[in-house]
Amino acid sequence: MNPEPPPRLLTGDTPTGKLHLGHFVGSVENRLALQHRYDCYFIIANKHAFTTRADRPADIRQSVIDIATDYLAAGIDPAKSHMFIQSEVPAIDELTFFLAMLIPFNRVMRNPTLTQEIRDKDLGDKYPFGFPMYAVGQCADILAFRPAIVPVGEDQIPHLELTREVARKFNQLYCGVDPRTEDVDNVKRGGLFPIIEPKVGRIRRLVGTGAPGPGGELLKMSKSLNNAIFLSDDADTVQKKVMRMYTDPRRLRISDPGETDPDKNPLWAFHDAFNTDAAWVAEQRDAYRNGRVGDVVIKRKLVEILNALIDPIRTRRKHFEDRPDDVMDALKQGTARAIETSEETLHLAKSAMKQDYFGRSVFLK
Repeated sequence: MNPEPPPRLLTGDTPTGKLHLGHFVGSVENRLALQHRYDCYFIIANKHAFTTRADRPADIRQSVIDIATDYLAAGIDPAKSHMFIQSEVPAIDELTFFLAMLIPFNRVMRNPTLTQEIRDKDLGDKYPFGFPMYAVGQCADILAFRPAIVPVGEDQIPHLELTREVARKFNQLYCGVDPRTEDVDNVKRGGLFPIIEPKVGRIRRLVGTGAPGPGGELLKMSKSLNNAIFLSDDADTVQKKVMRMYTDPRRLRISDPGETDPDKNPLWAFHDAFNTDAAWVAEQRDAYRNGRVGDVVIKRKLVEILNALIDPIRTRRKHFEDRPDDVMDALKQGTARAIETSEETLHLAKSAMKQDYFGRSVFLK
């Protein structure tokens, strides 16, 4: 008997720059842990980058290479995982069009992640039509590979819920699945698409190194906010960023330790995320709260921890930076596999929709 194929996993990134520690704890860690148990597909969604950077195509191209290099440096194994370039997989575009017919426009615009991005990027009403369209495109990015799980950061959960809704509707409309069917039974009952399960990283939302926002909330780590520590940062850069890291100004009131709240301090958020010595963290947090230890000592310890984490990634990154052909070979190999899998899905989808007129084959040169 043939062994049961491993369950499939899909996740990825929009190429807007190199990967940072927020990406690492939000999703990359899960990818590394799961790539030995799942058939993994990692999409570099370069077309989605055009929603806000259409005037910078060269930057997007470089970001694709940077992210692929970061994947390999972090430990993604191209022999086990298929990392691929979205724009080279035509089935995704076709599926996007069909799925767009199943989603009311007002439902797309109710996506809280979409509306938050419009606010954060100060797009007003000047965003292109492709900006809300990318929410539908994300559904196609995922469903084209019919994965069981999708490791994501917390902010992507609304996109995944939209994907789940679309999968249910397709299965009911074109595959005859009873609307009362449990999500886990959709495929067993004849549905094409699994109702995917999100897998959020152990740190749901890593804060950045900078000051809080206008409302006093700690801001998410982001390249655009200039508050990120990148997986490609050298040791000196990590040290400088940590030593400049924002800490609650009330911390300066050492004579009144009750004014200090370590839980509103990025320094402790980072120790919670990356310091595996829980006893040290608890002891020093208490000392910090009571004014017995200052920022510098805690920051120096964090520098040590972060550089220990990033150093092997830096070493592997240098290896791949010196061998750009290896990066492109990994992308081409993964993209070829992604084409094969997504073409199968598209064929099955068009068959269910009674639009399968001719066969076709798509290959990379």
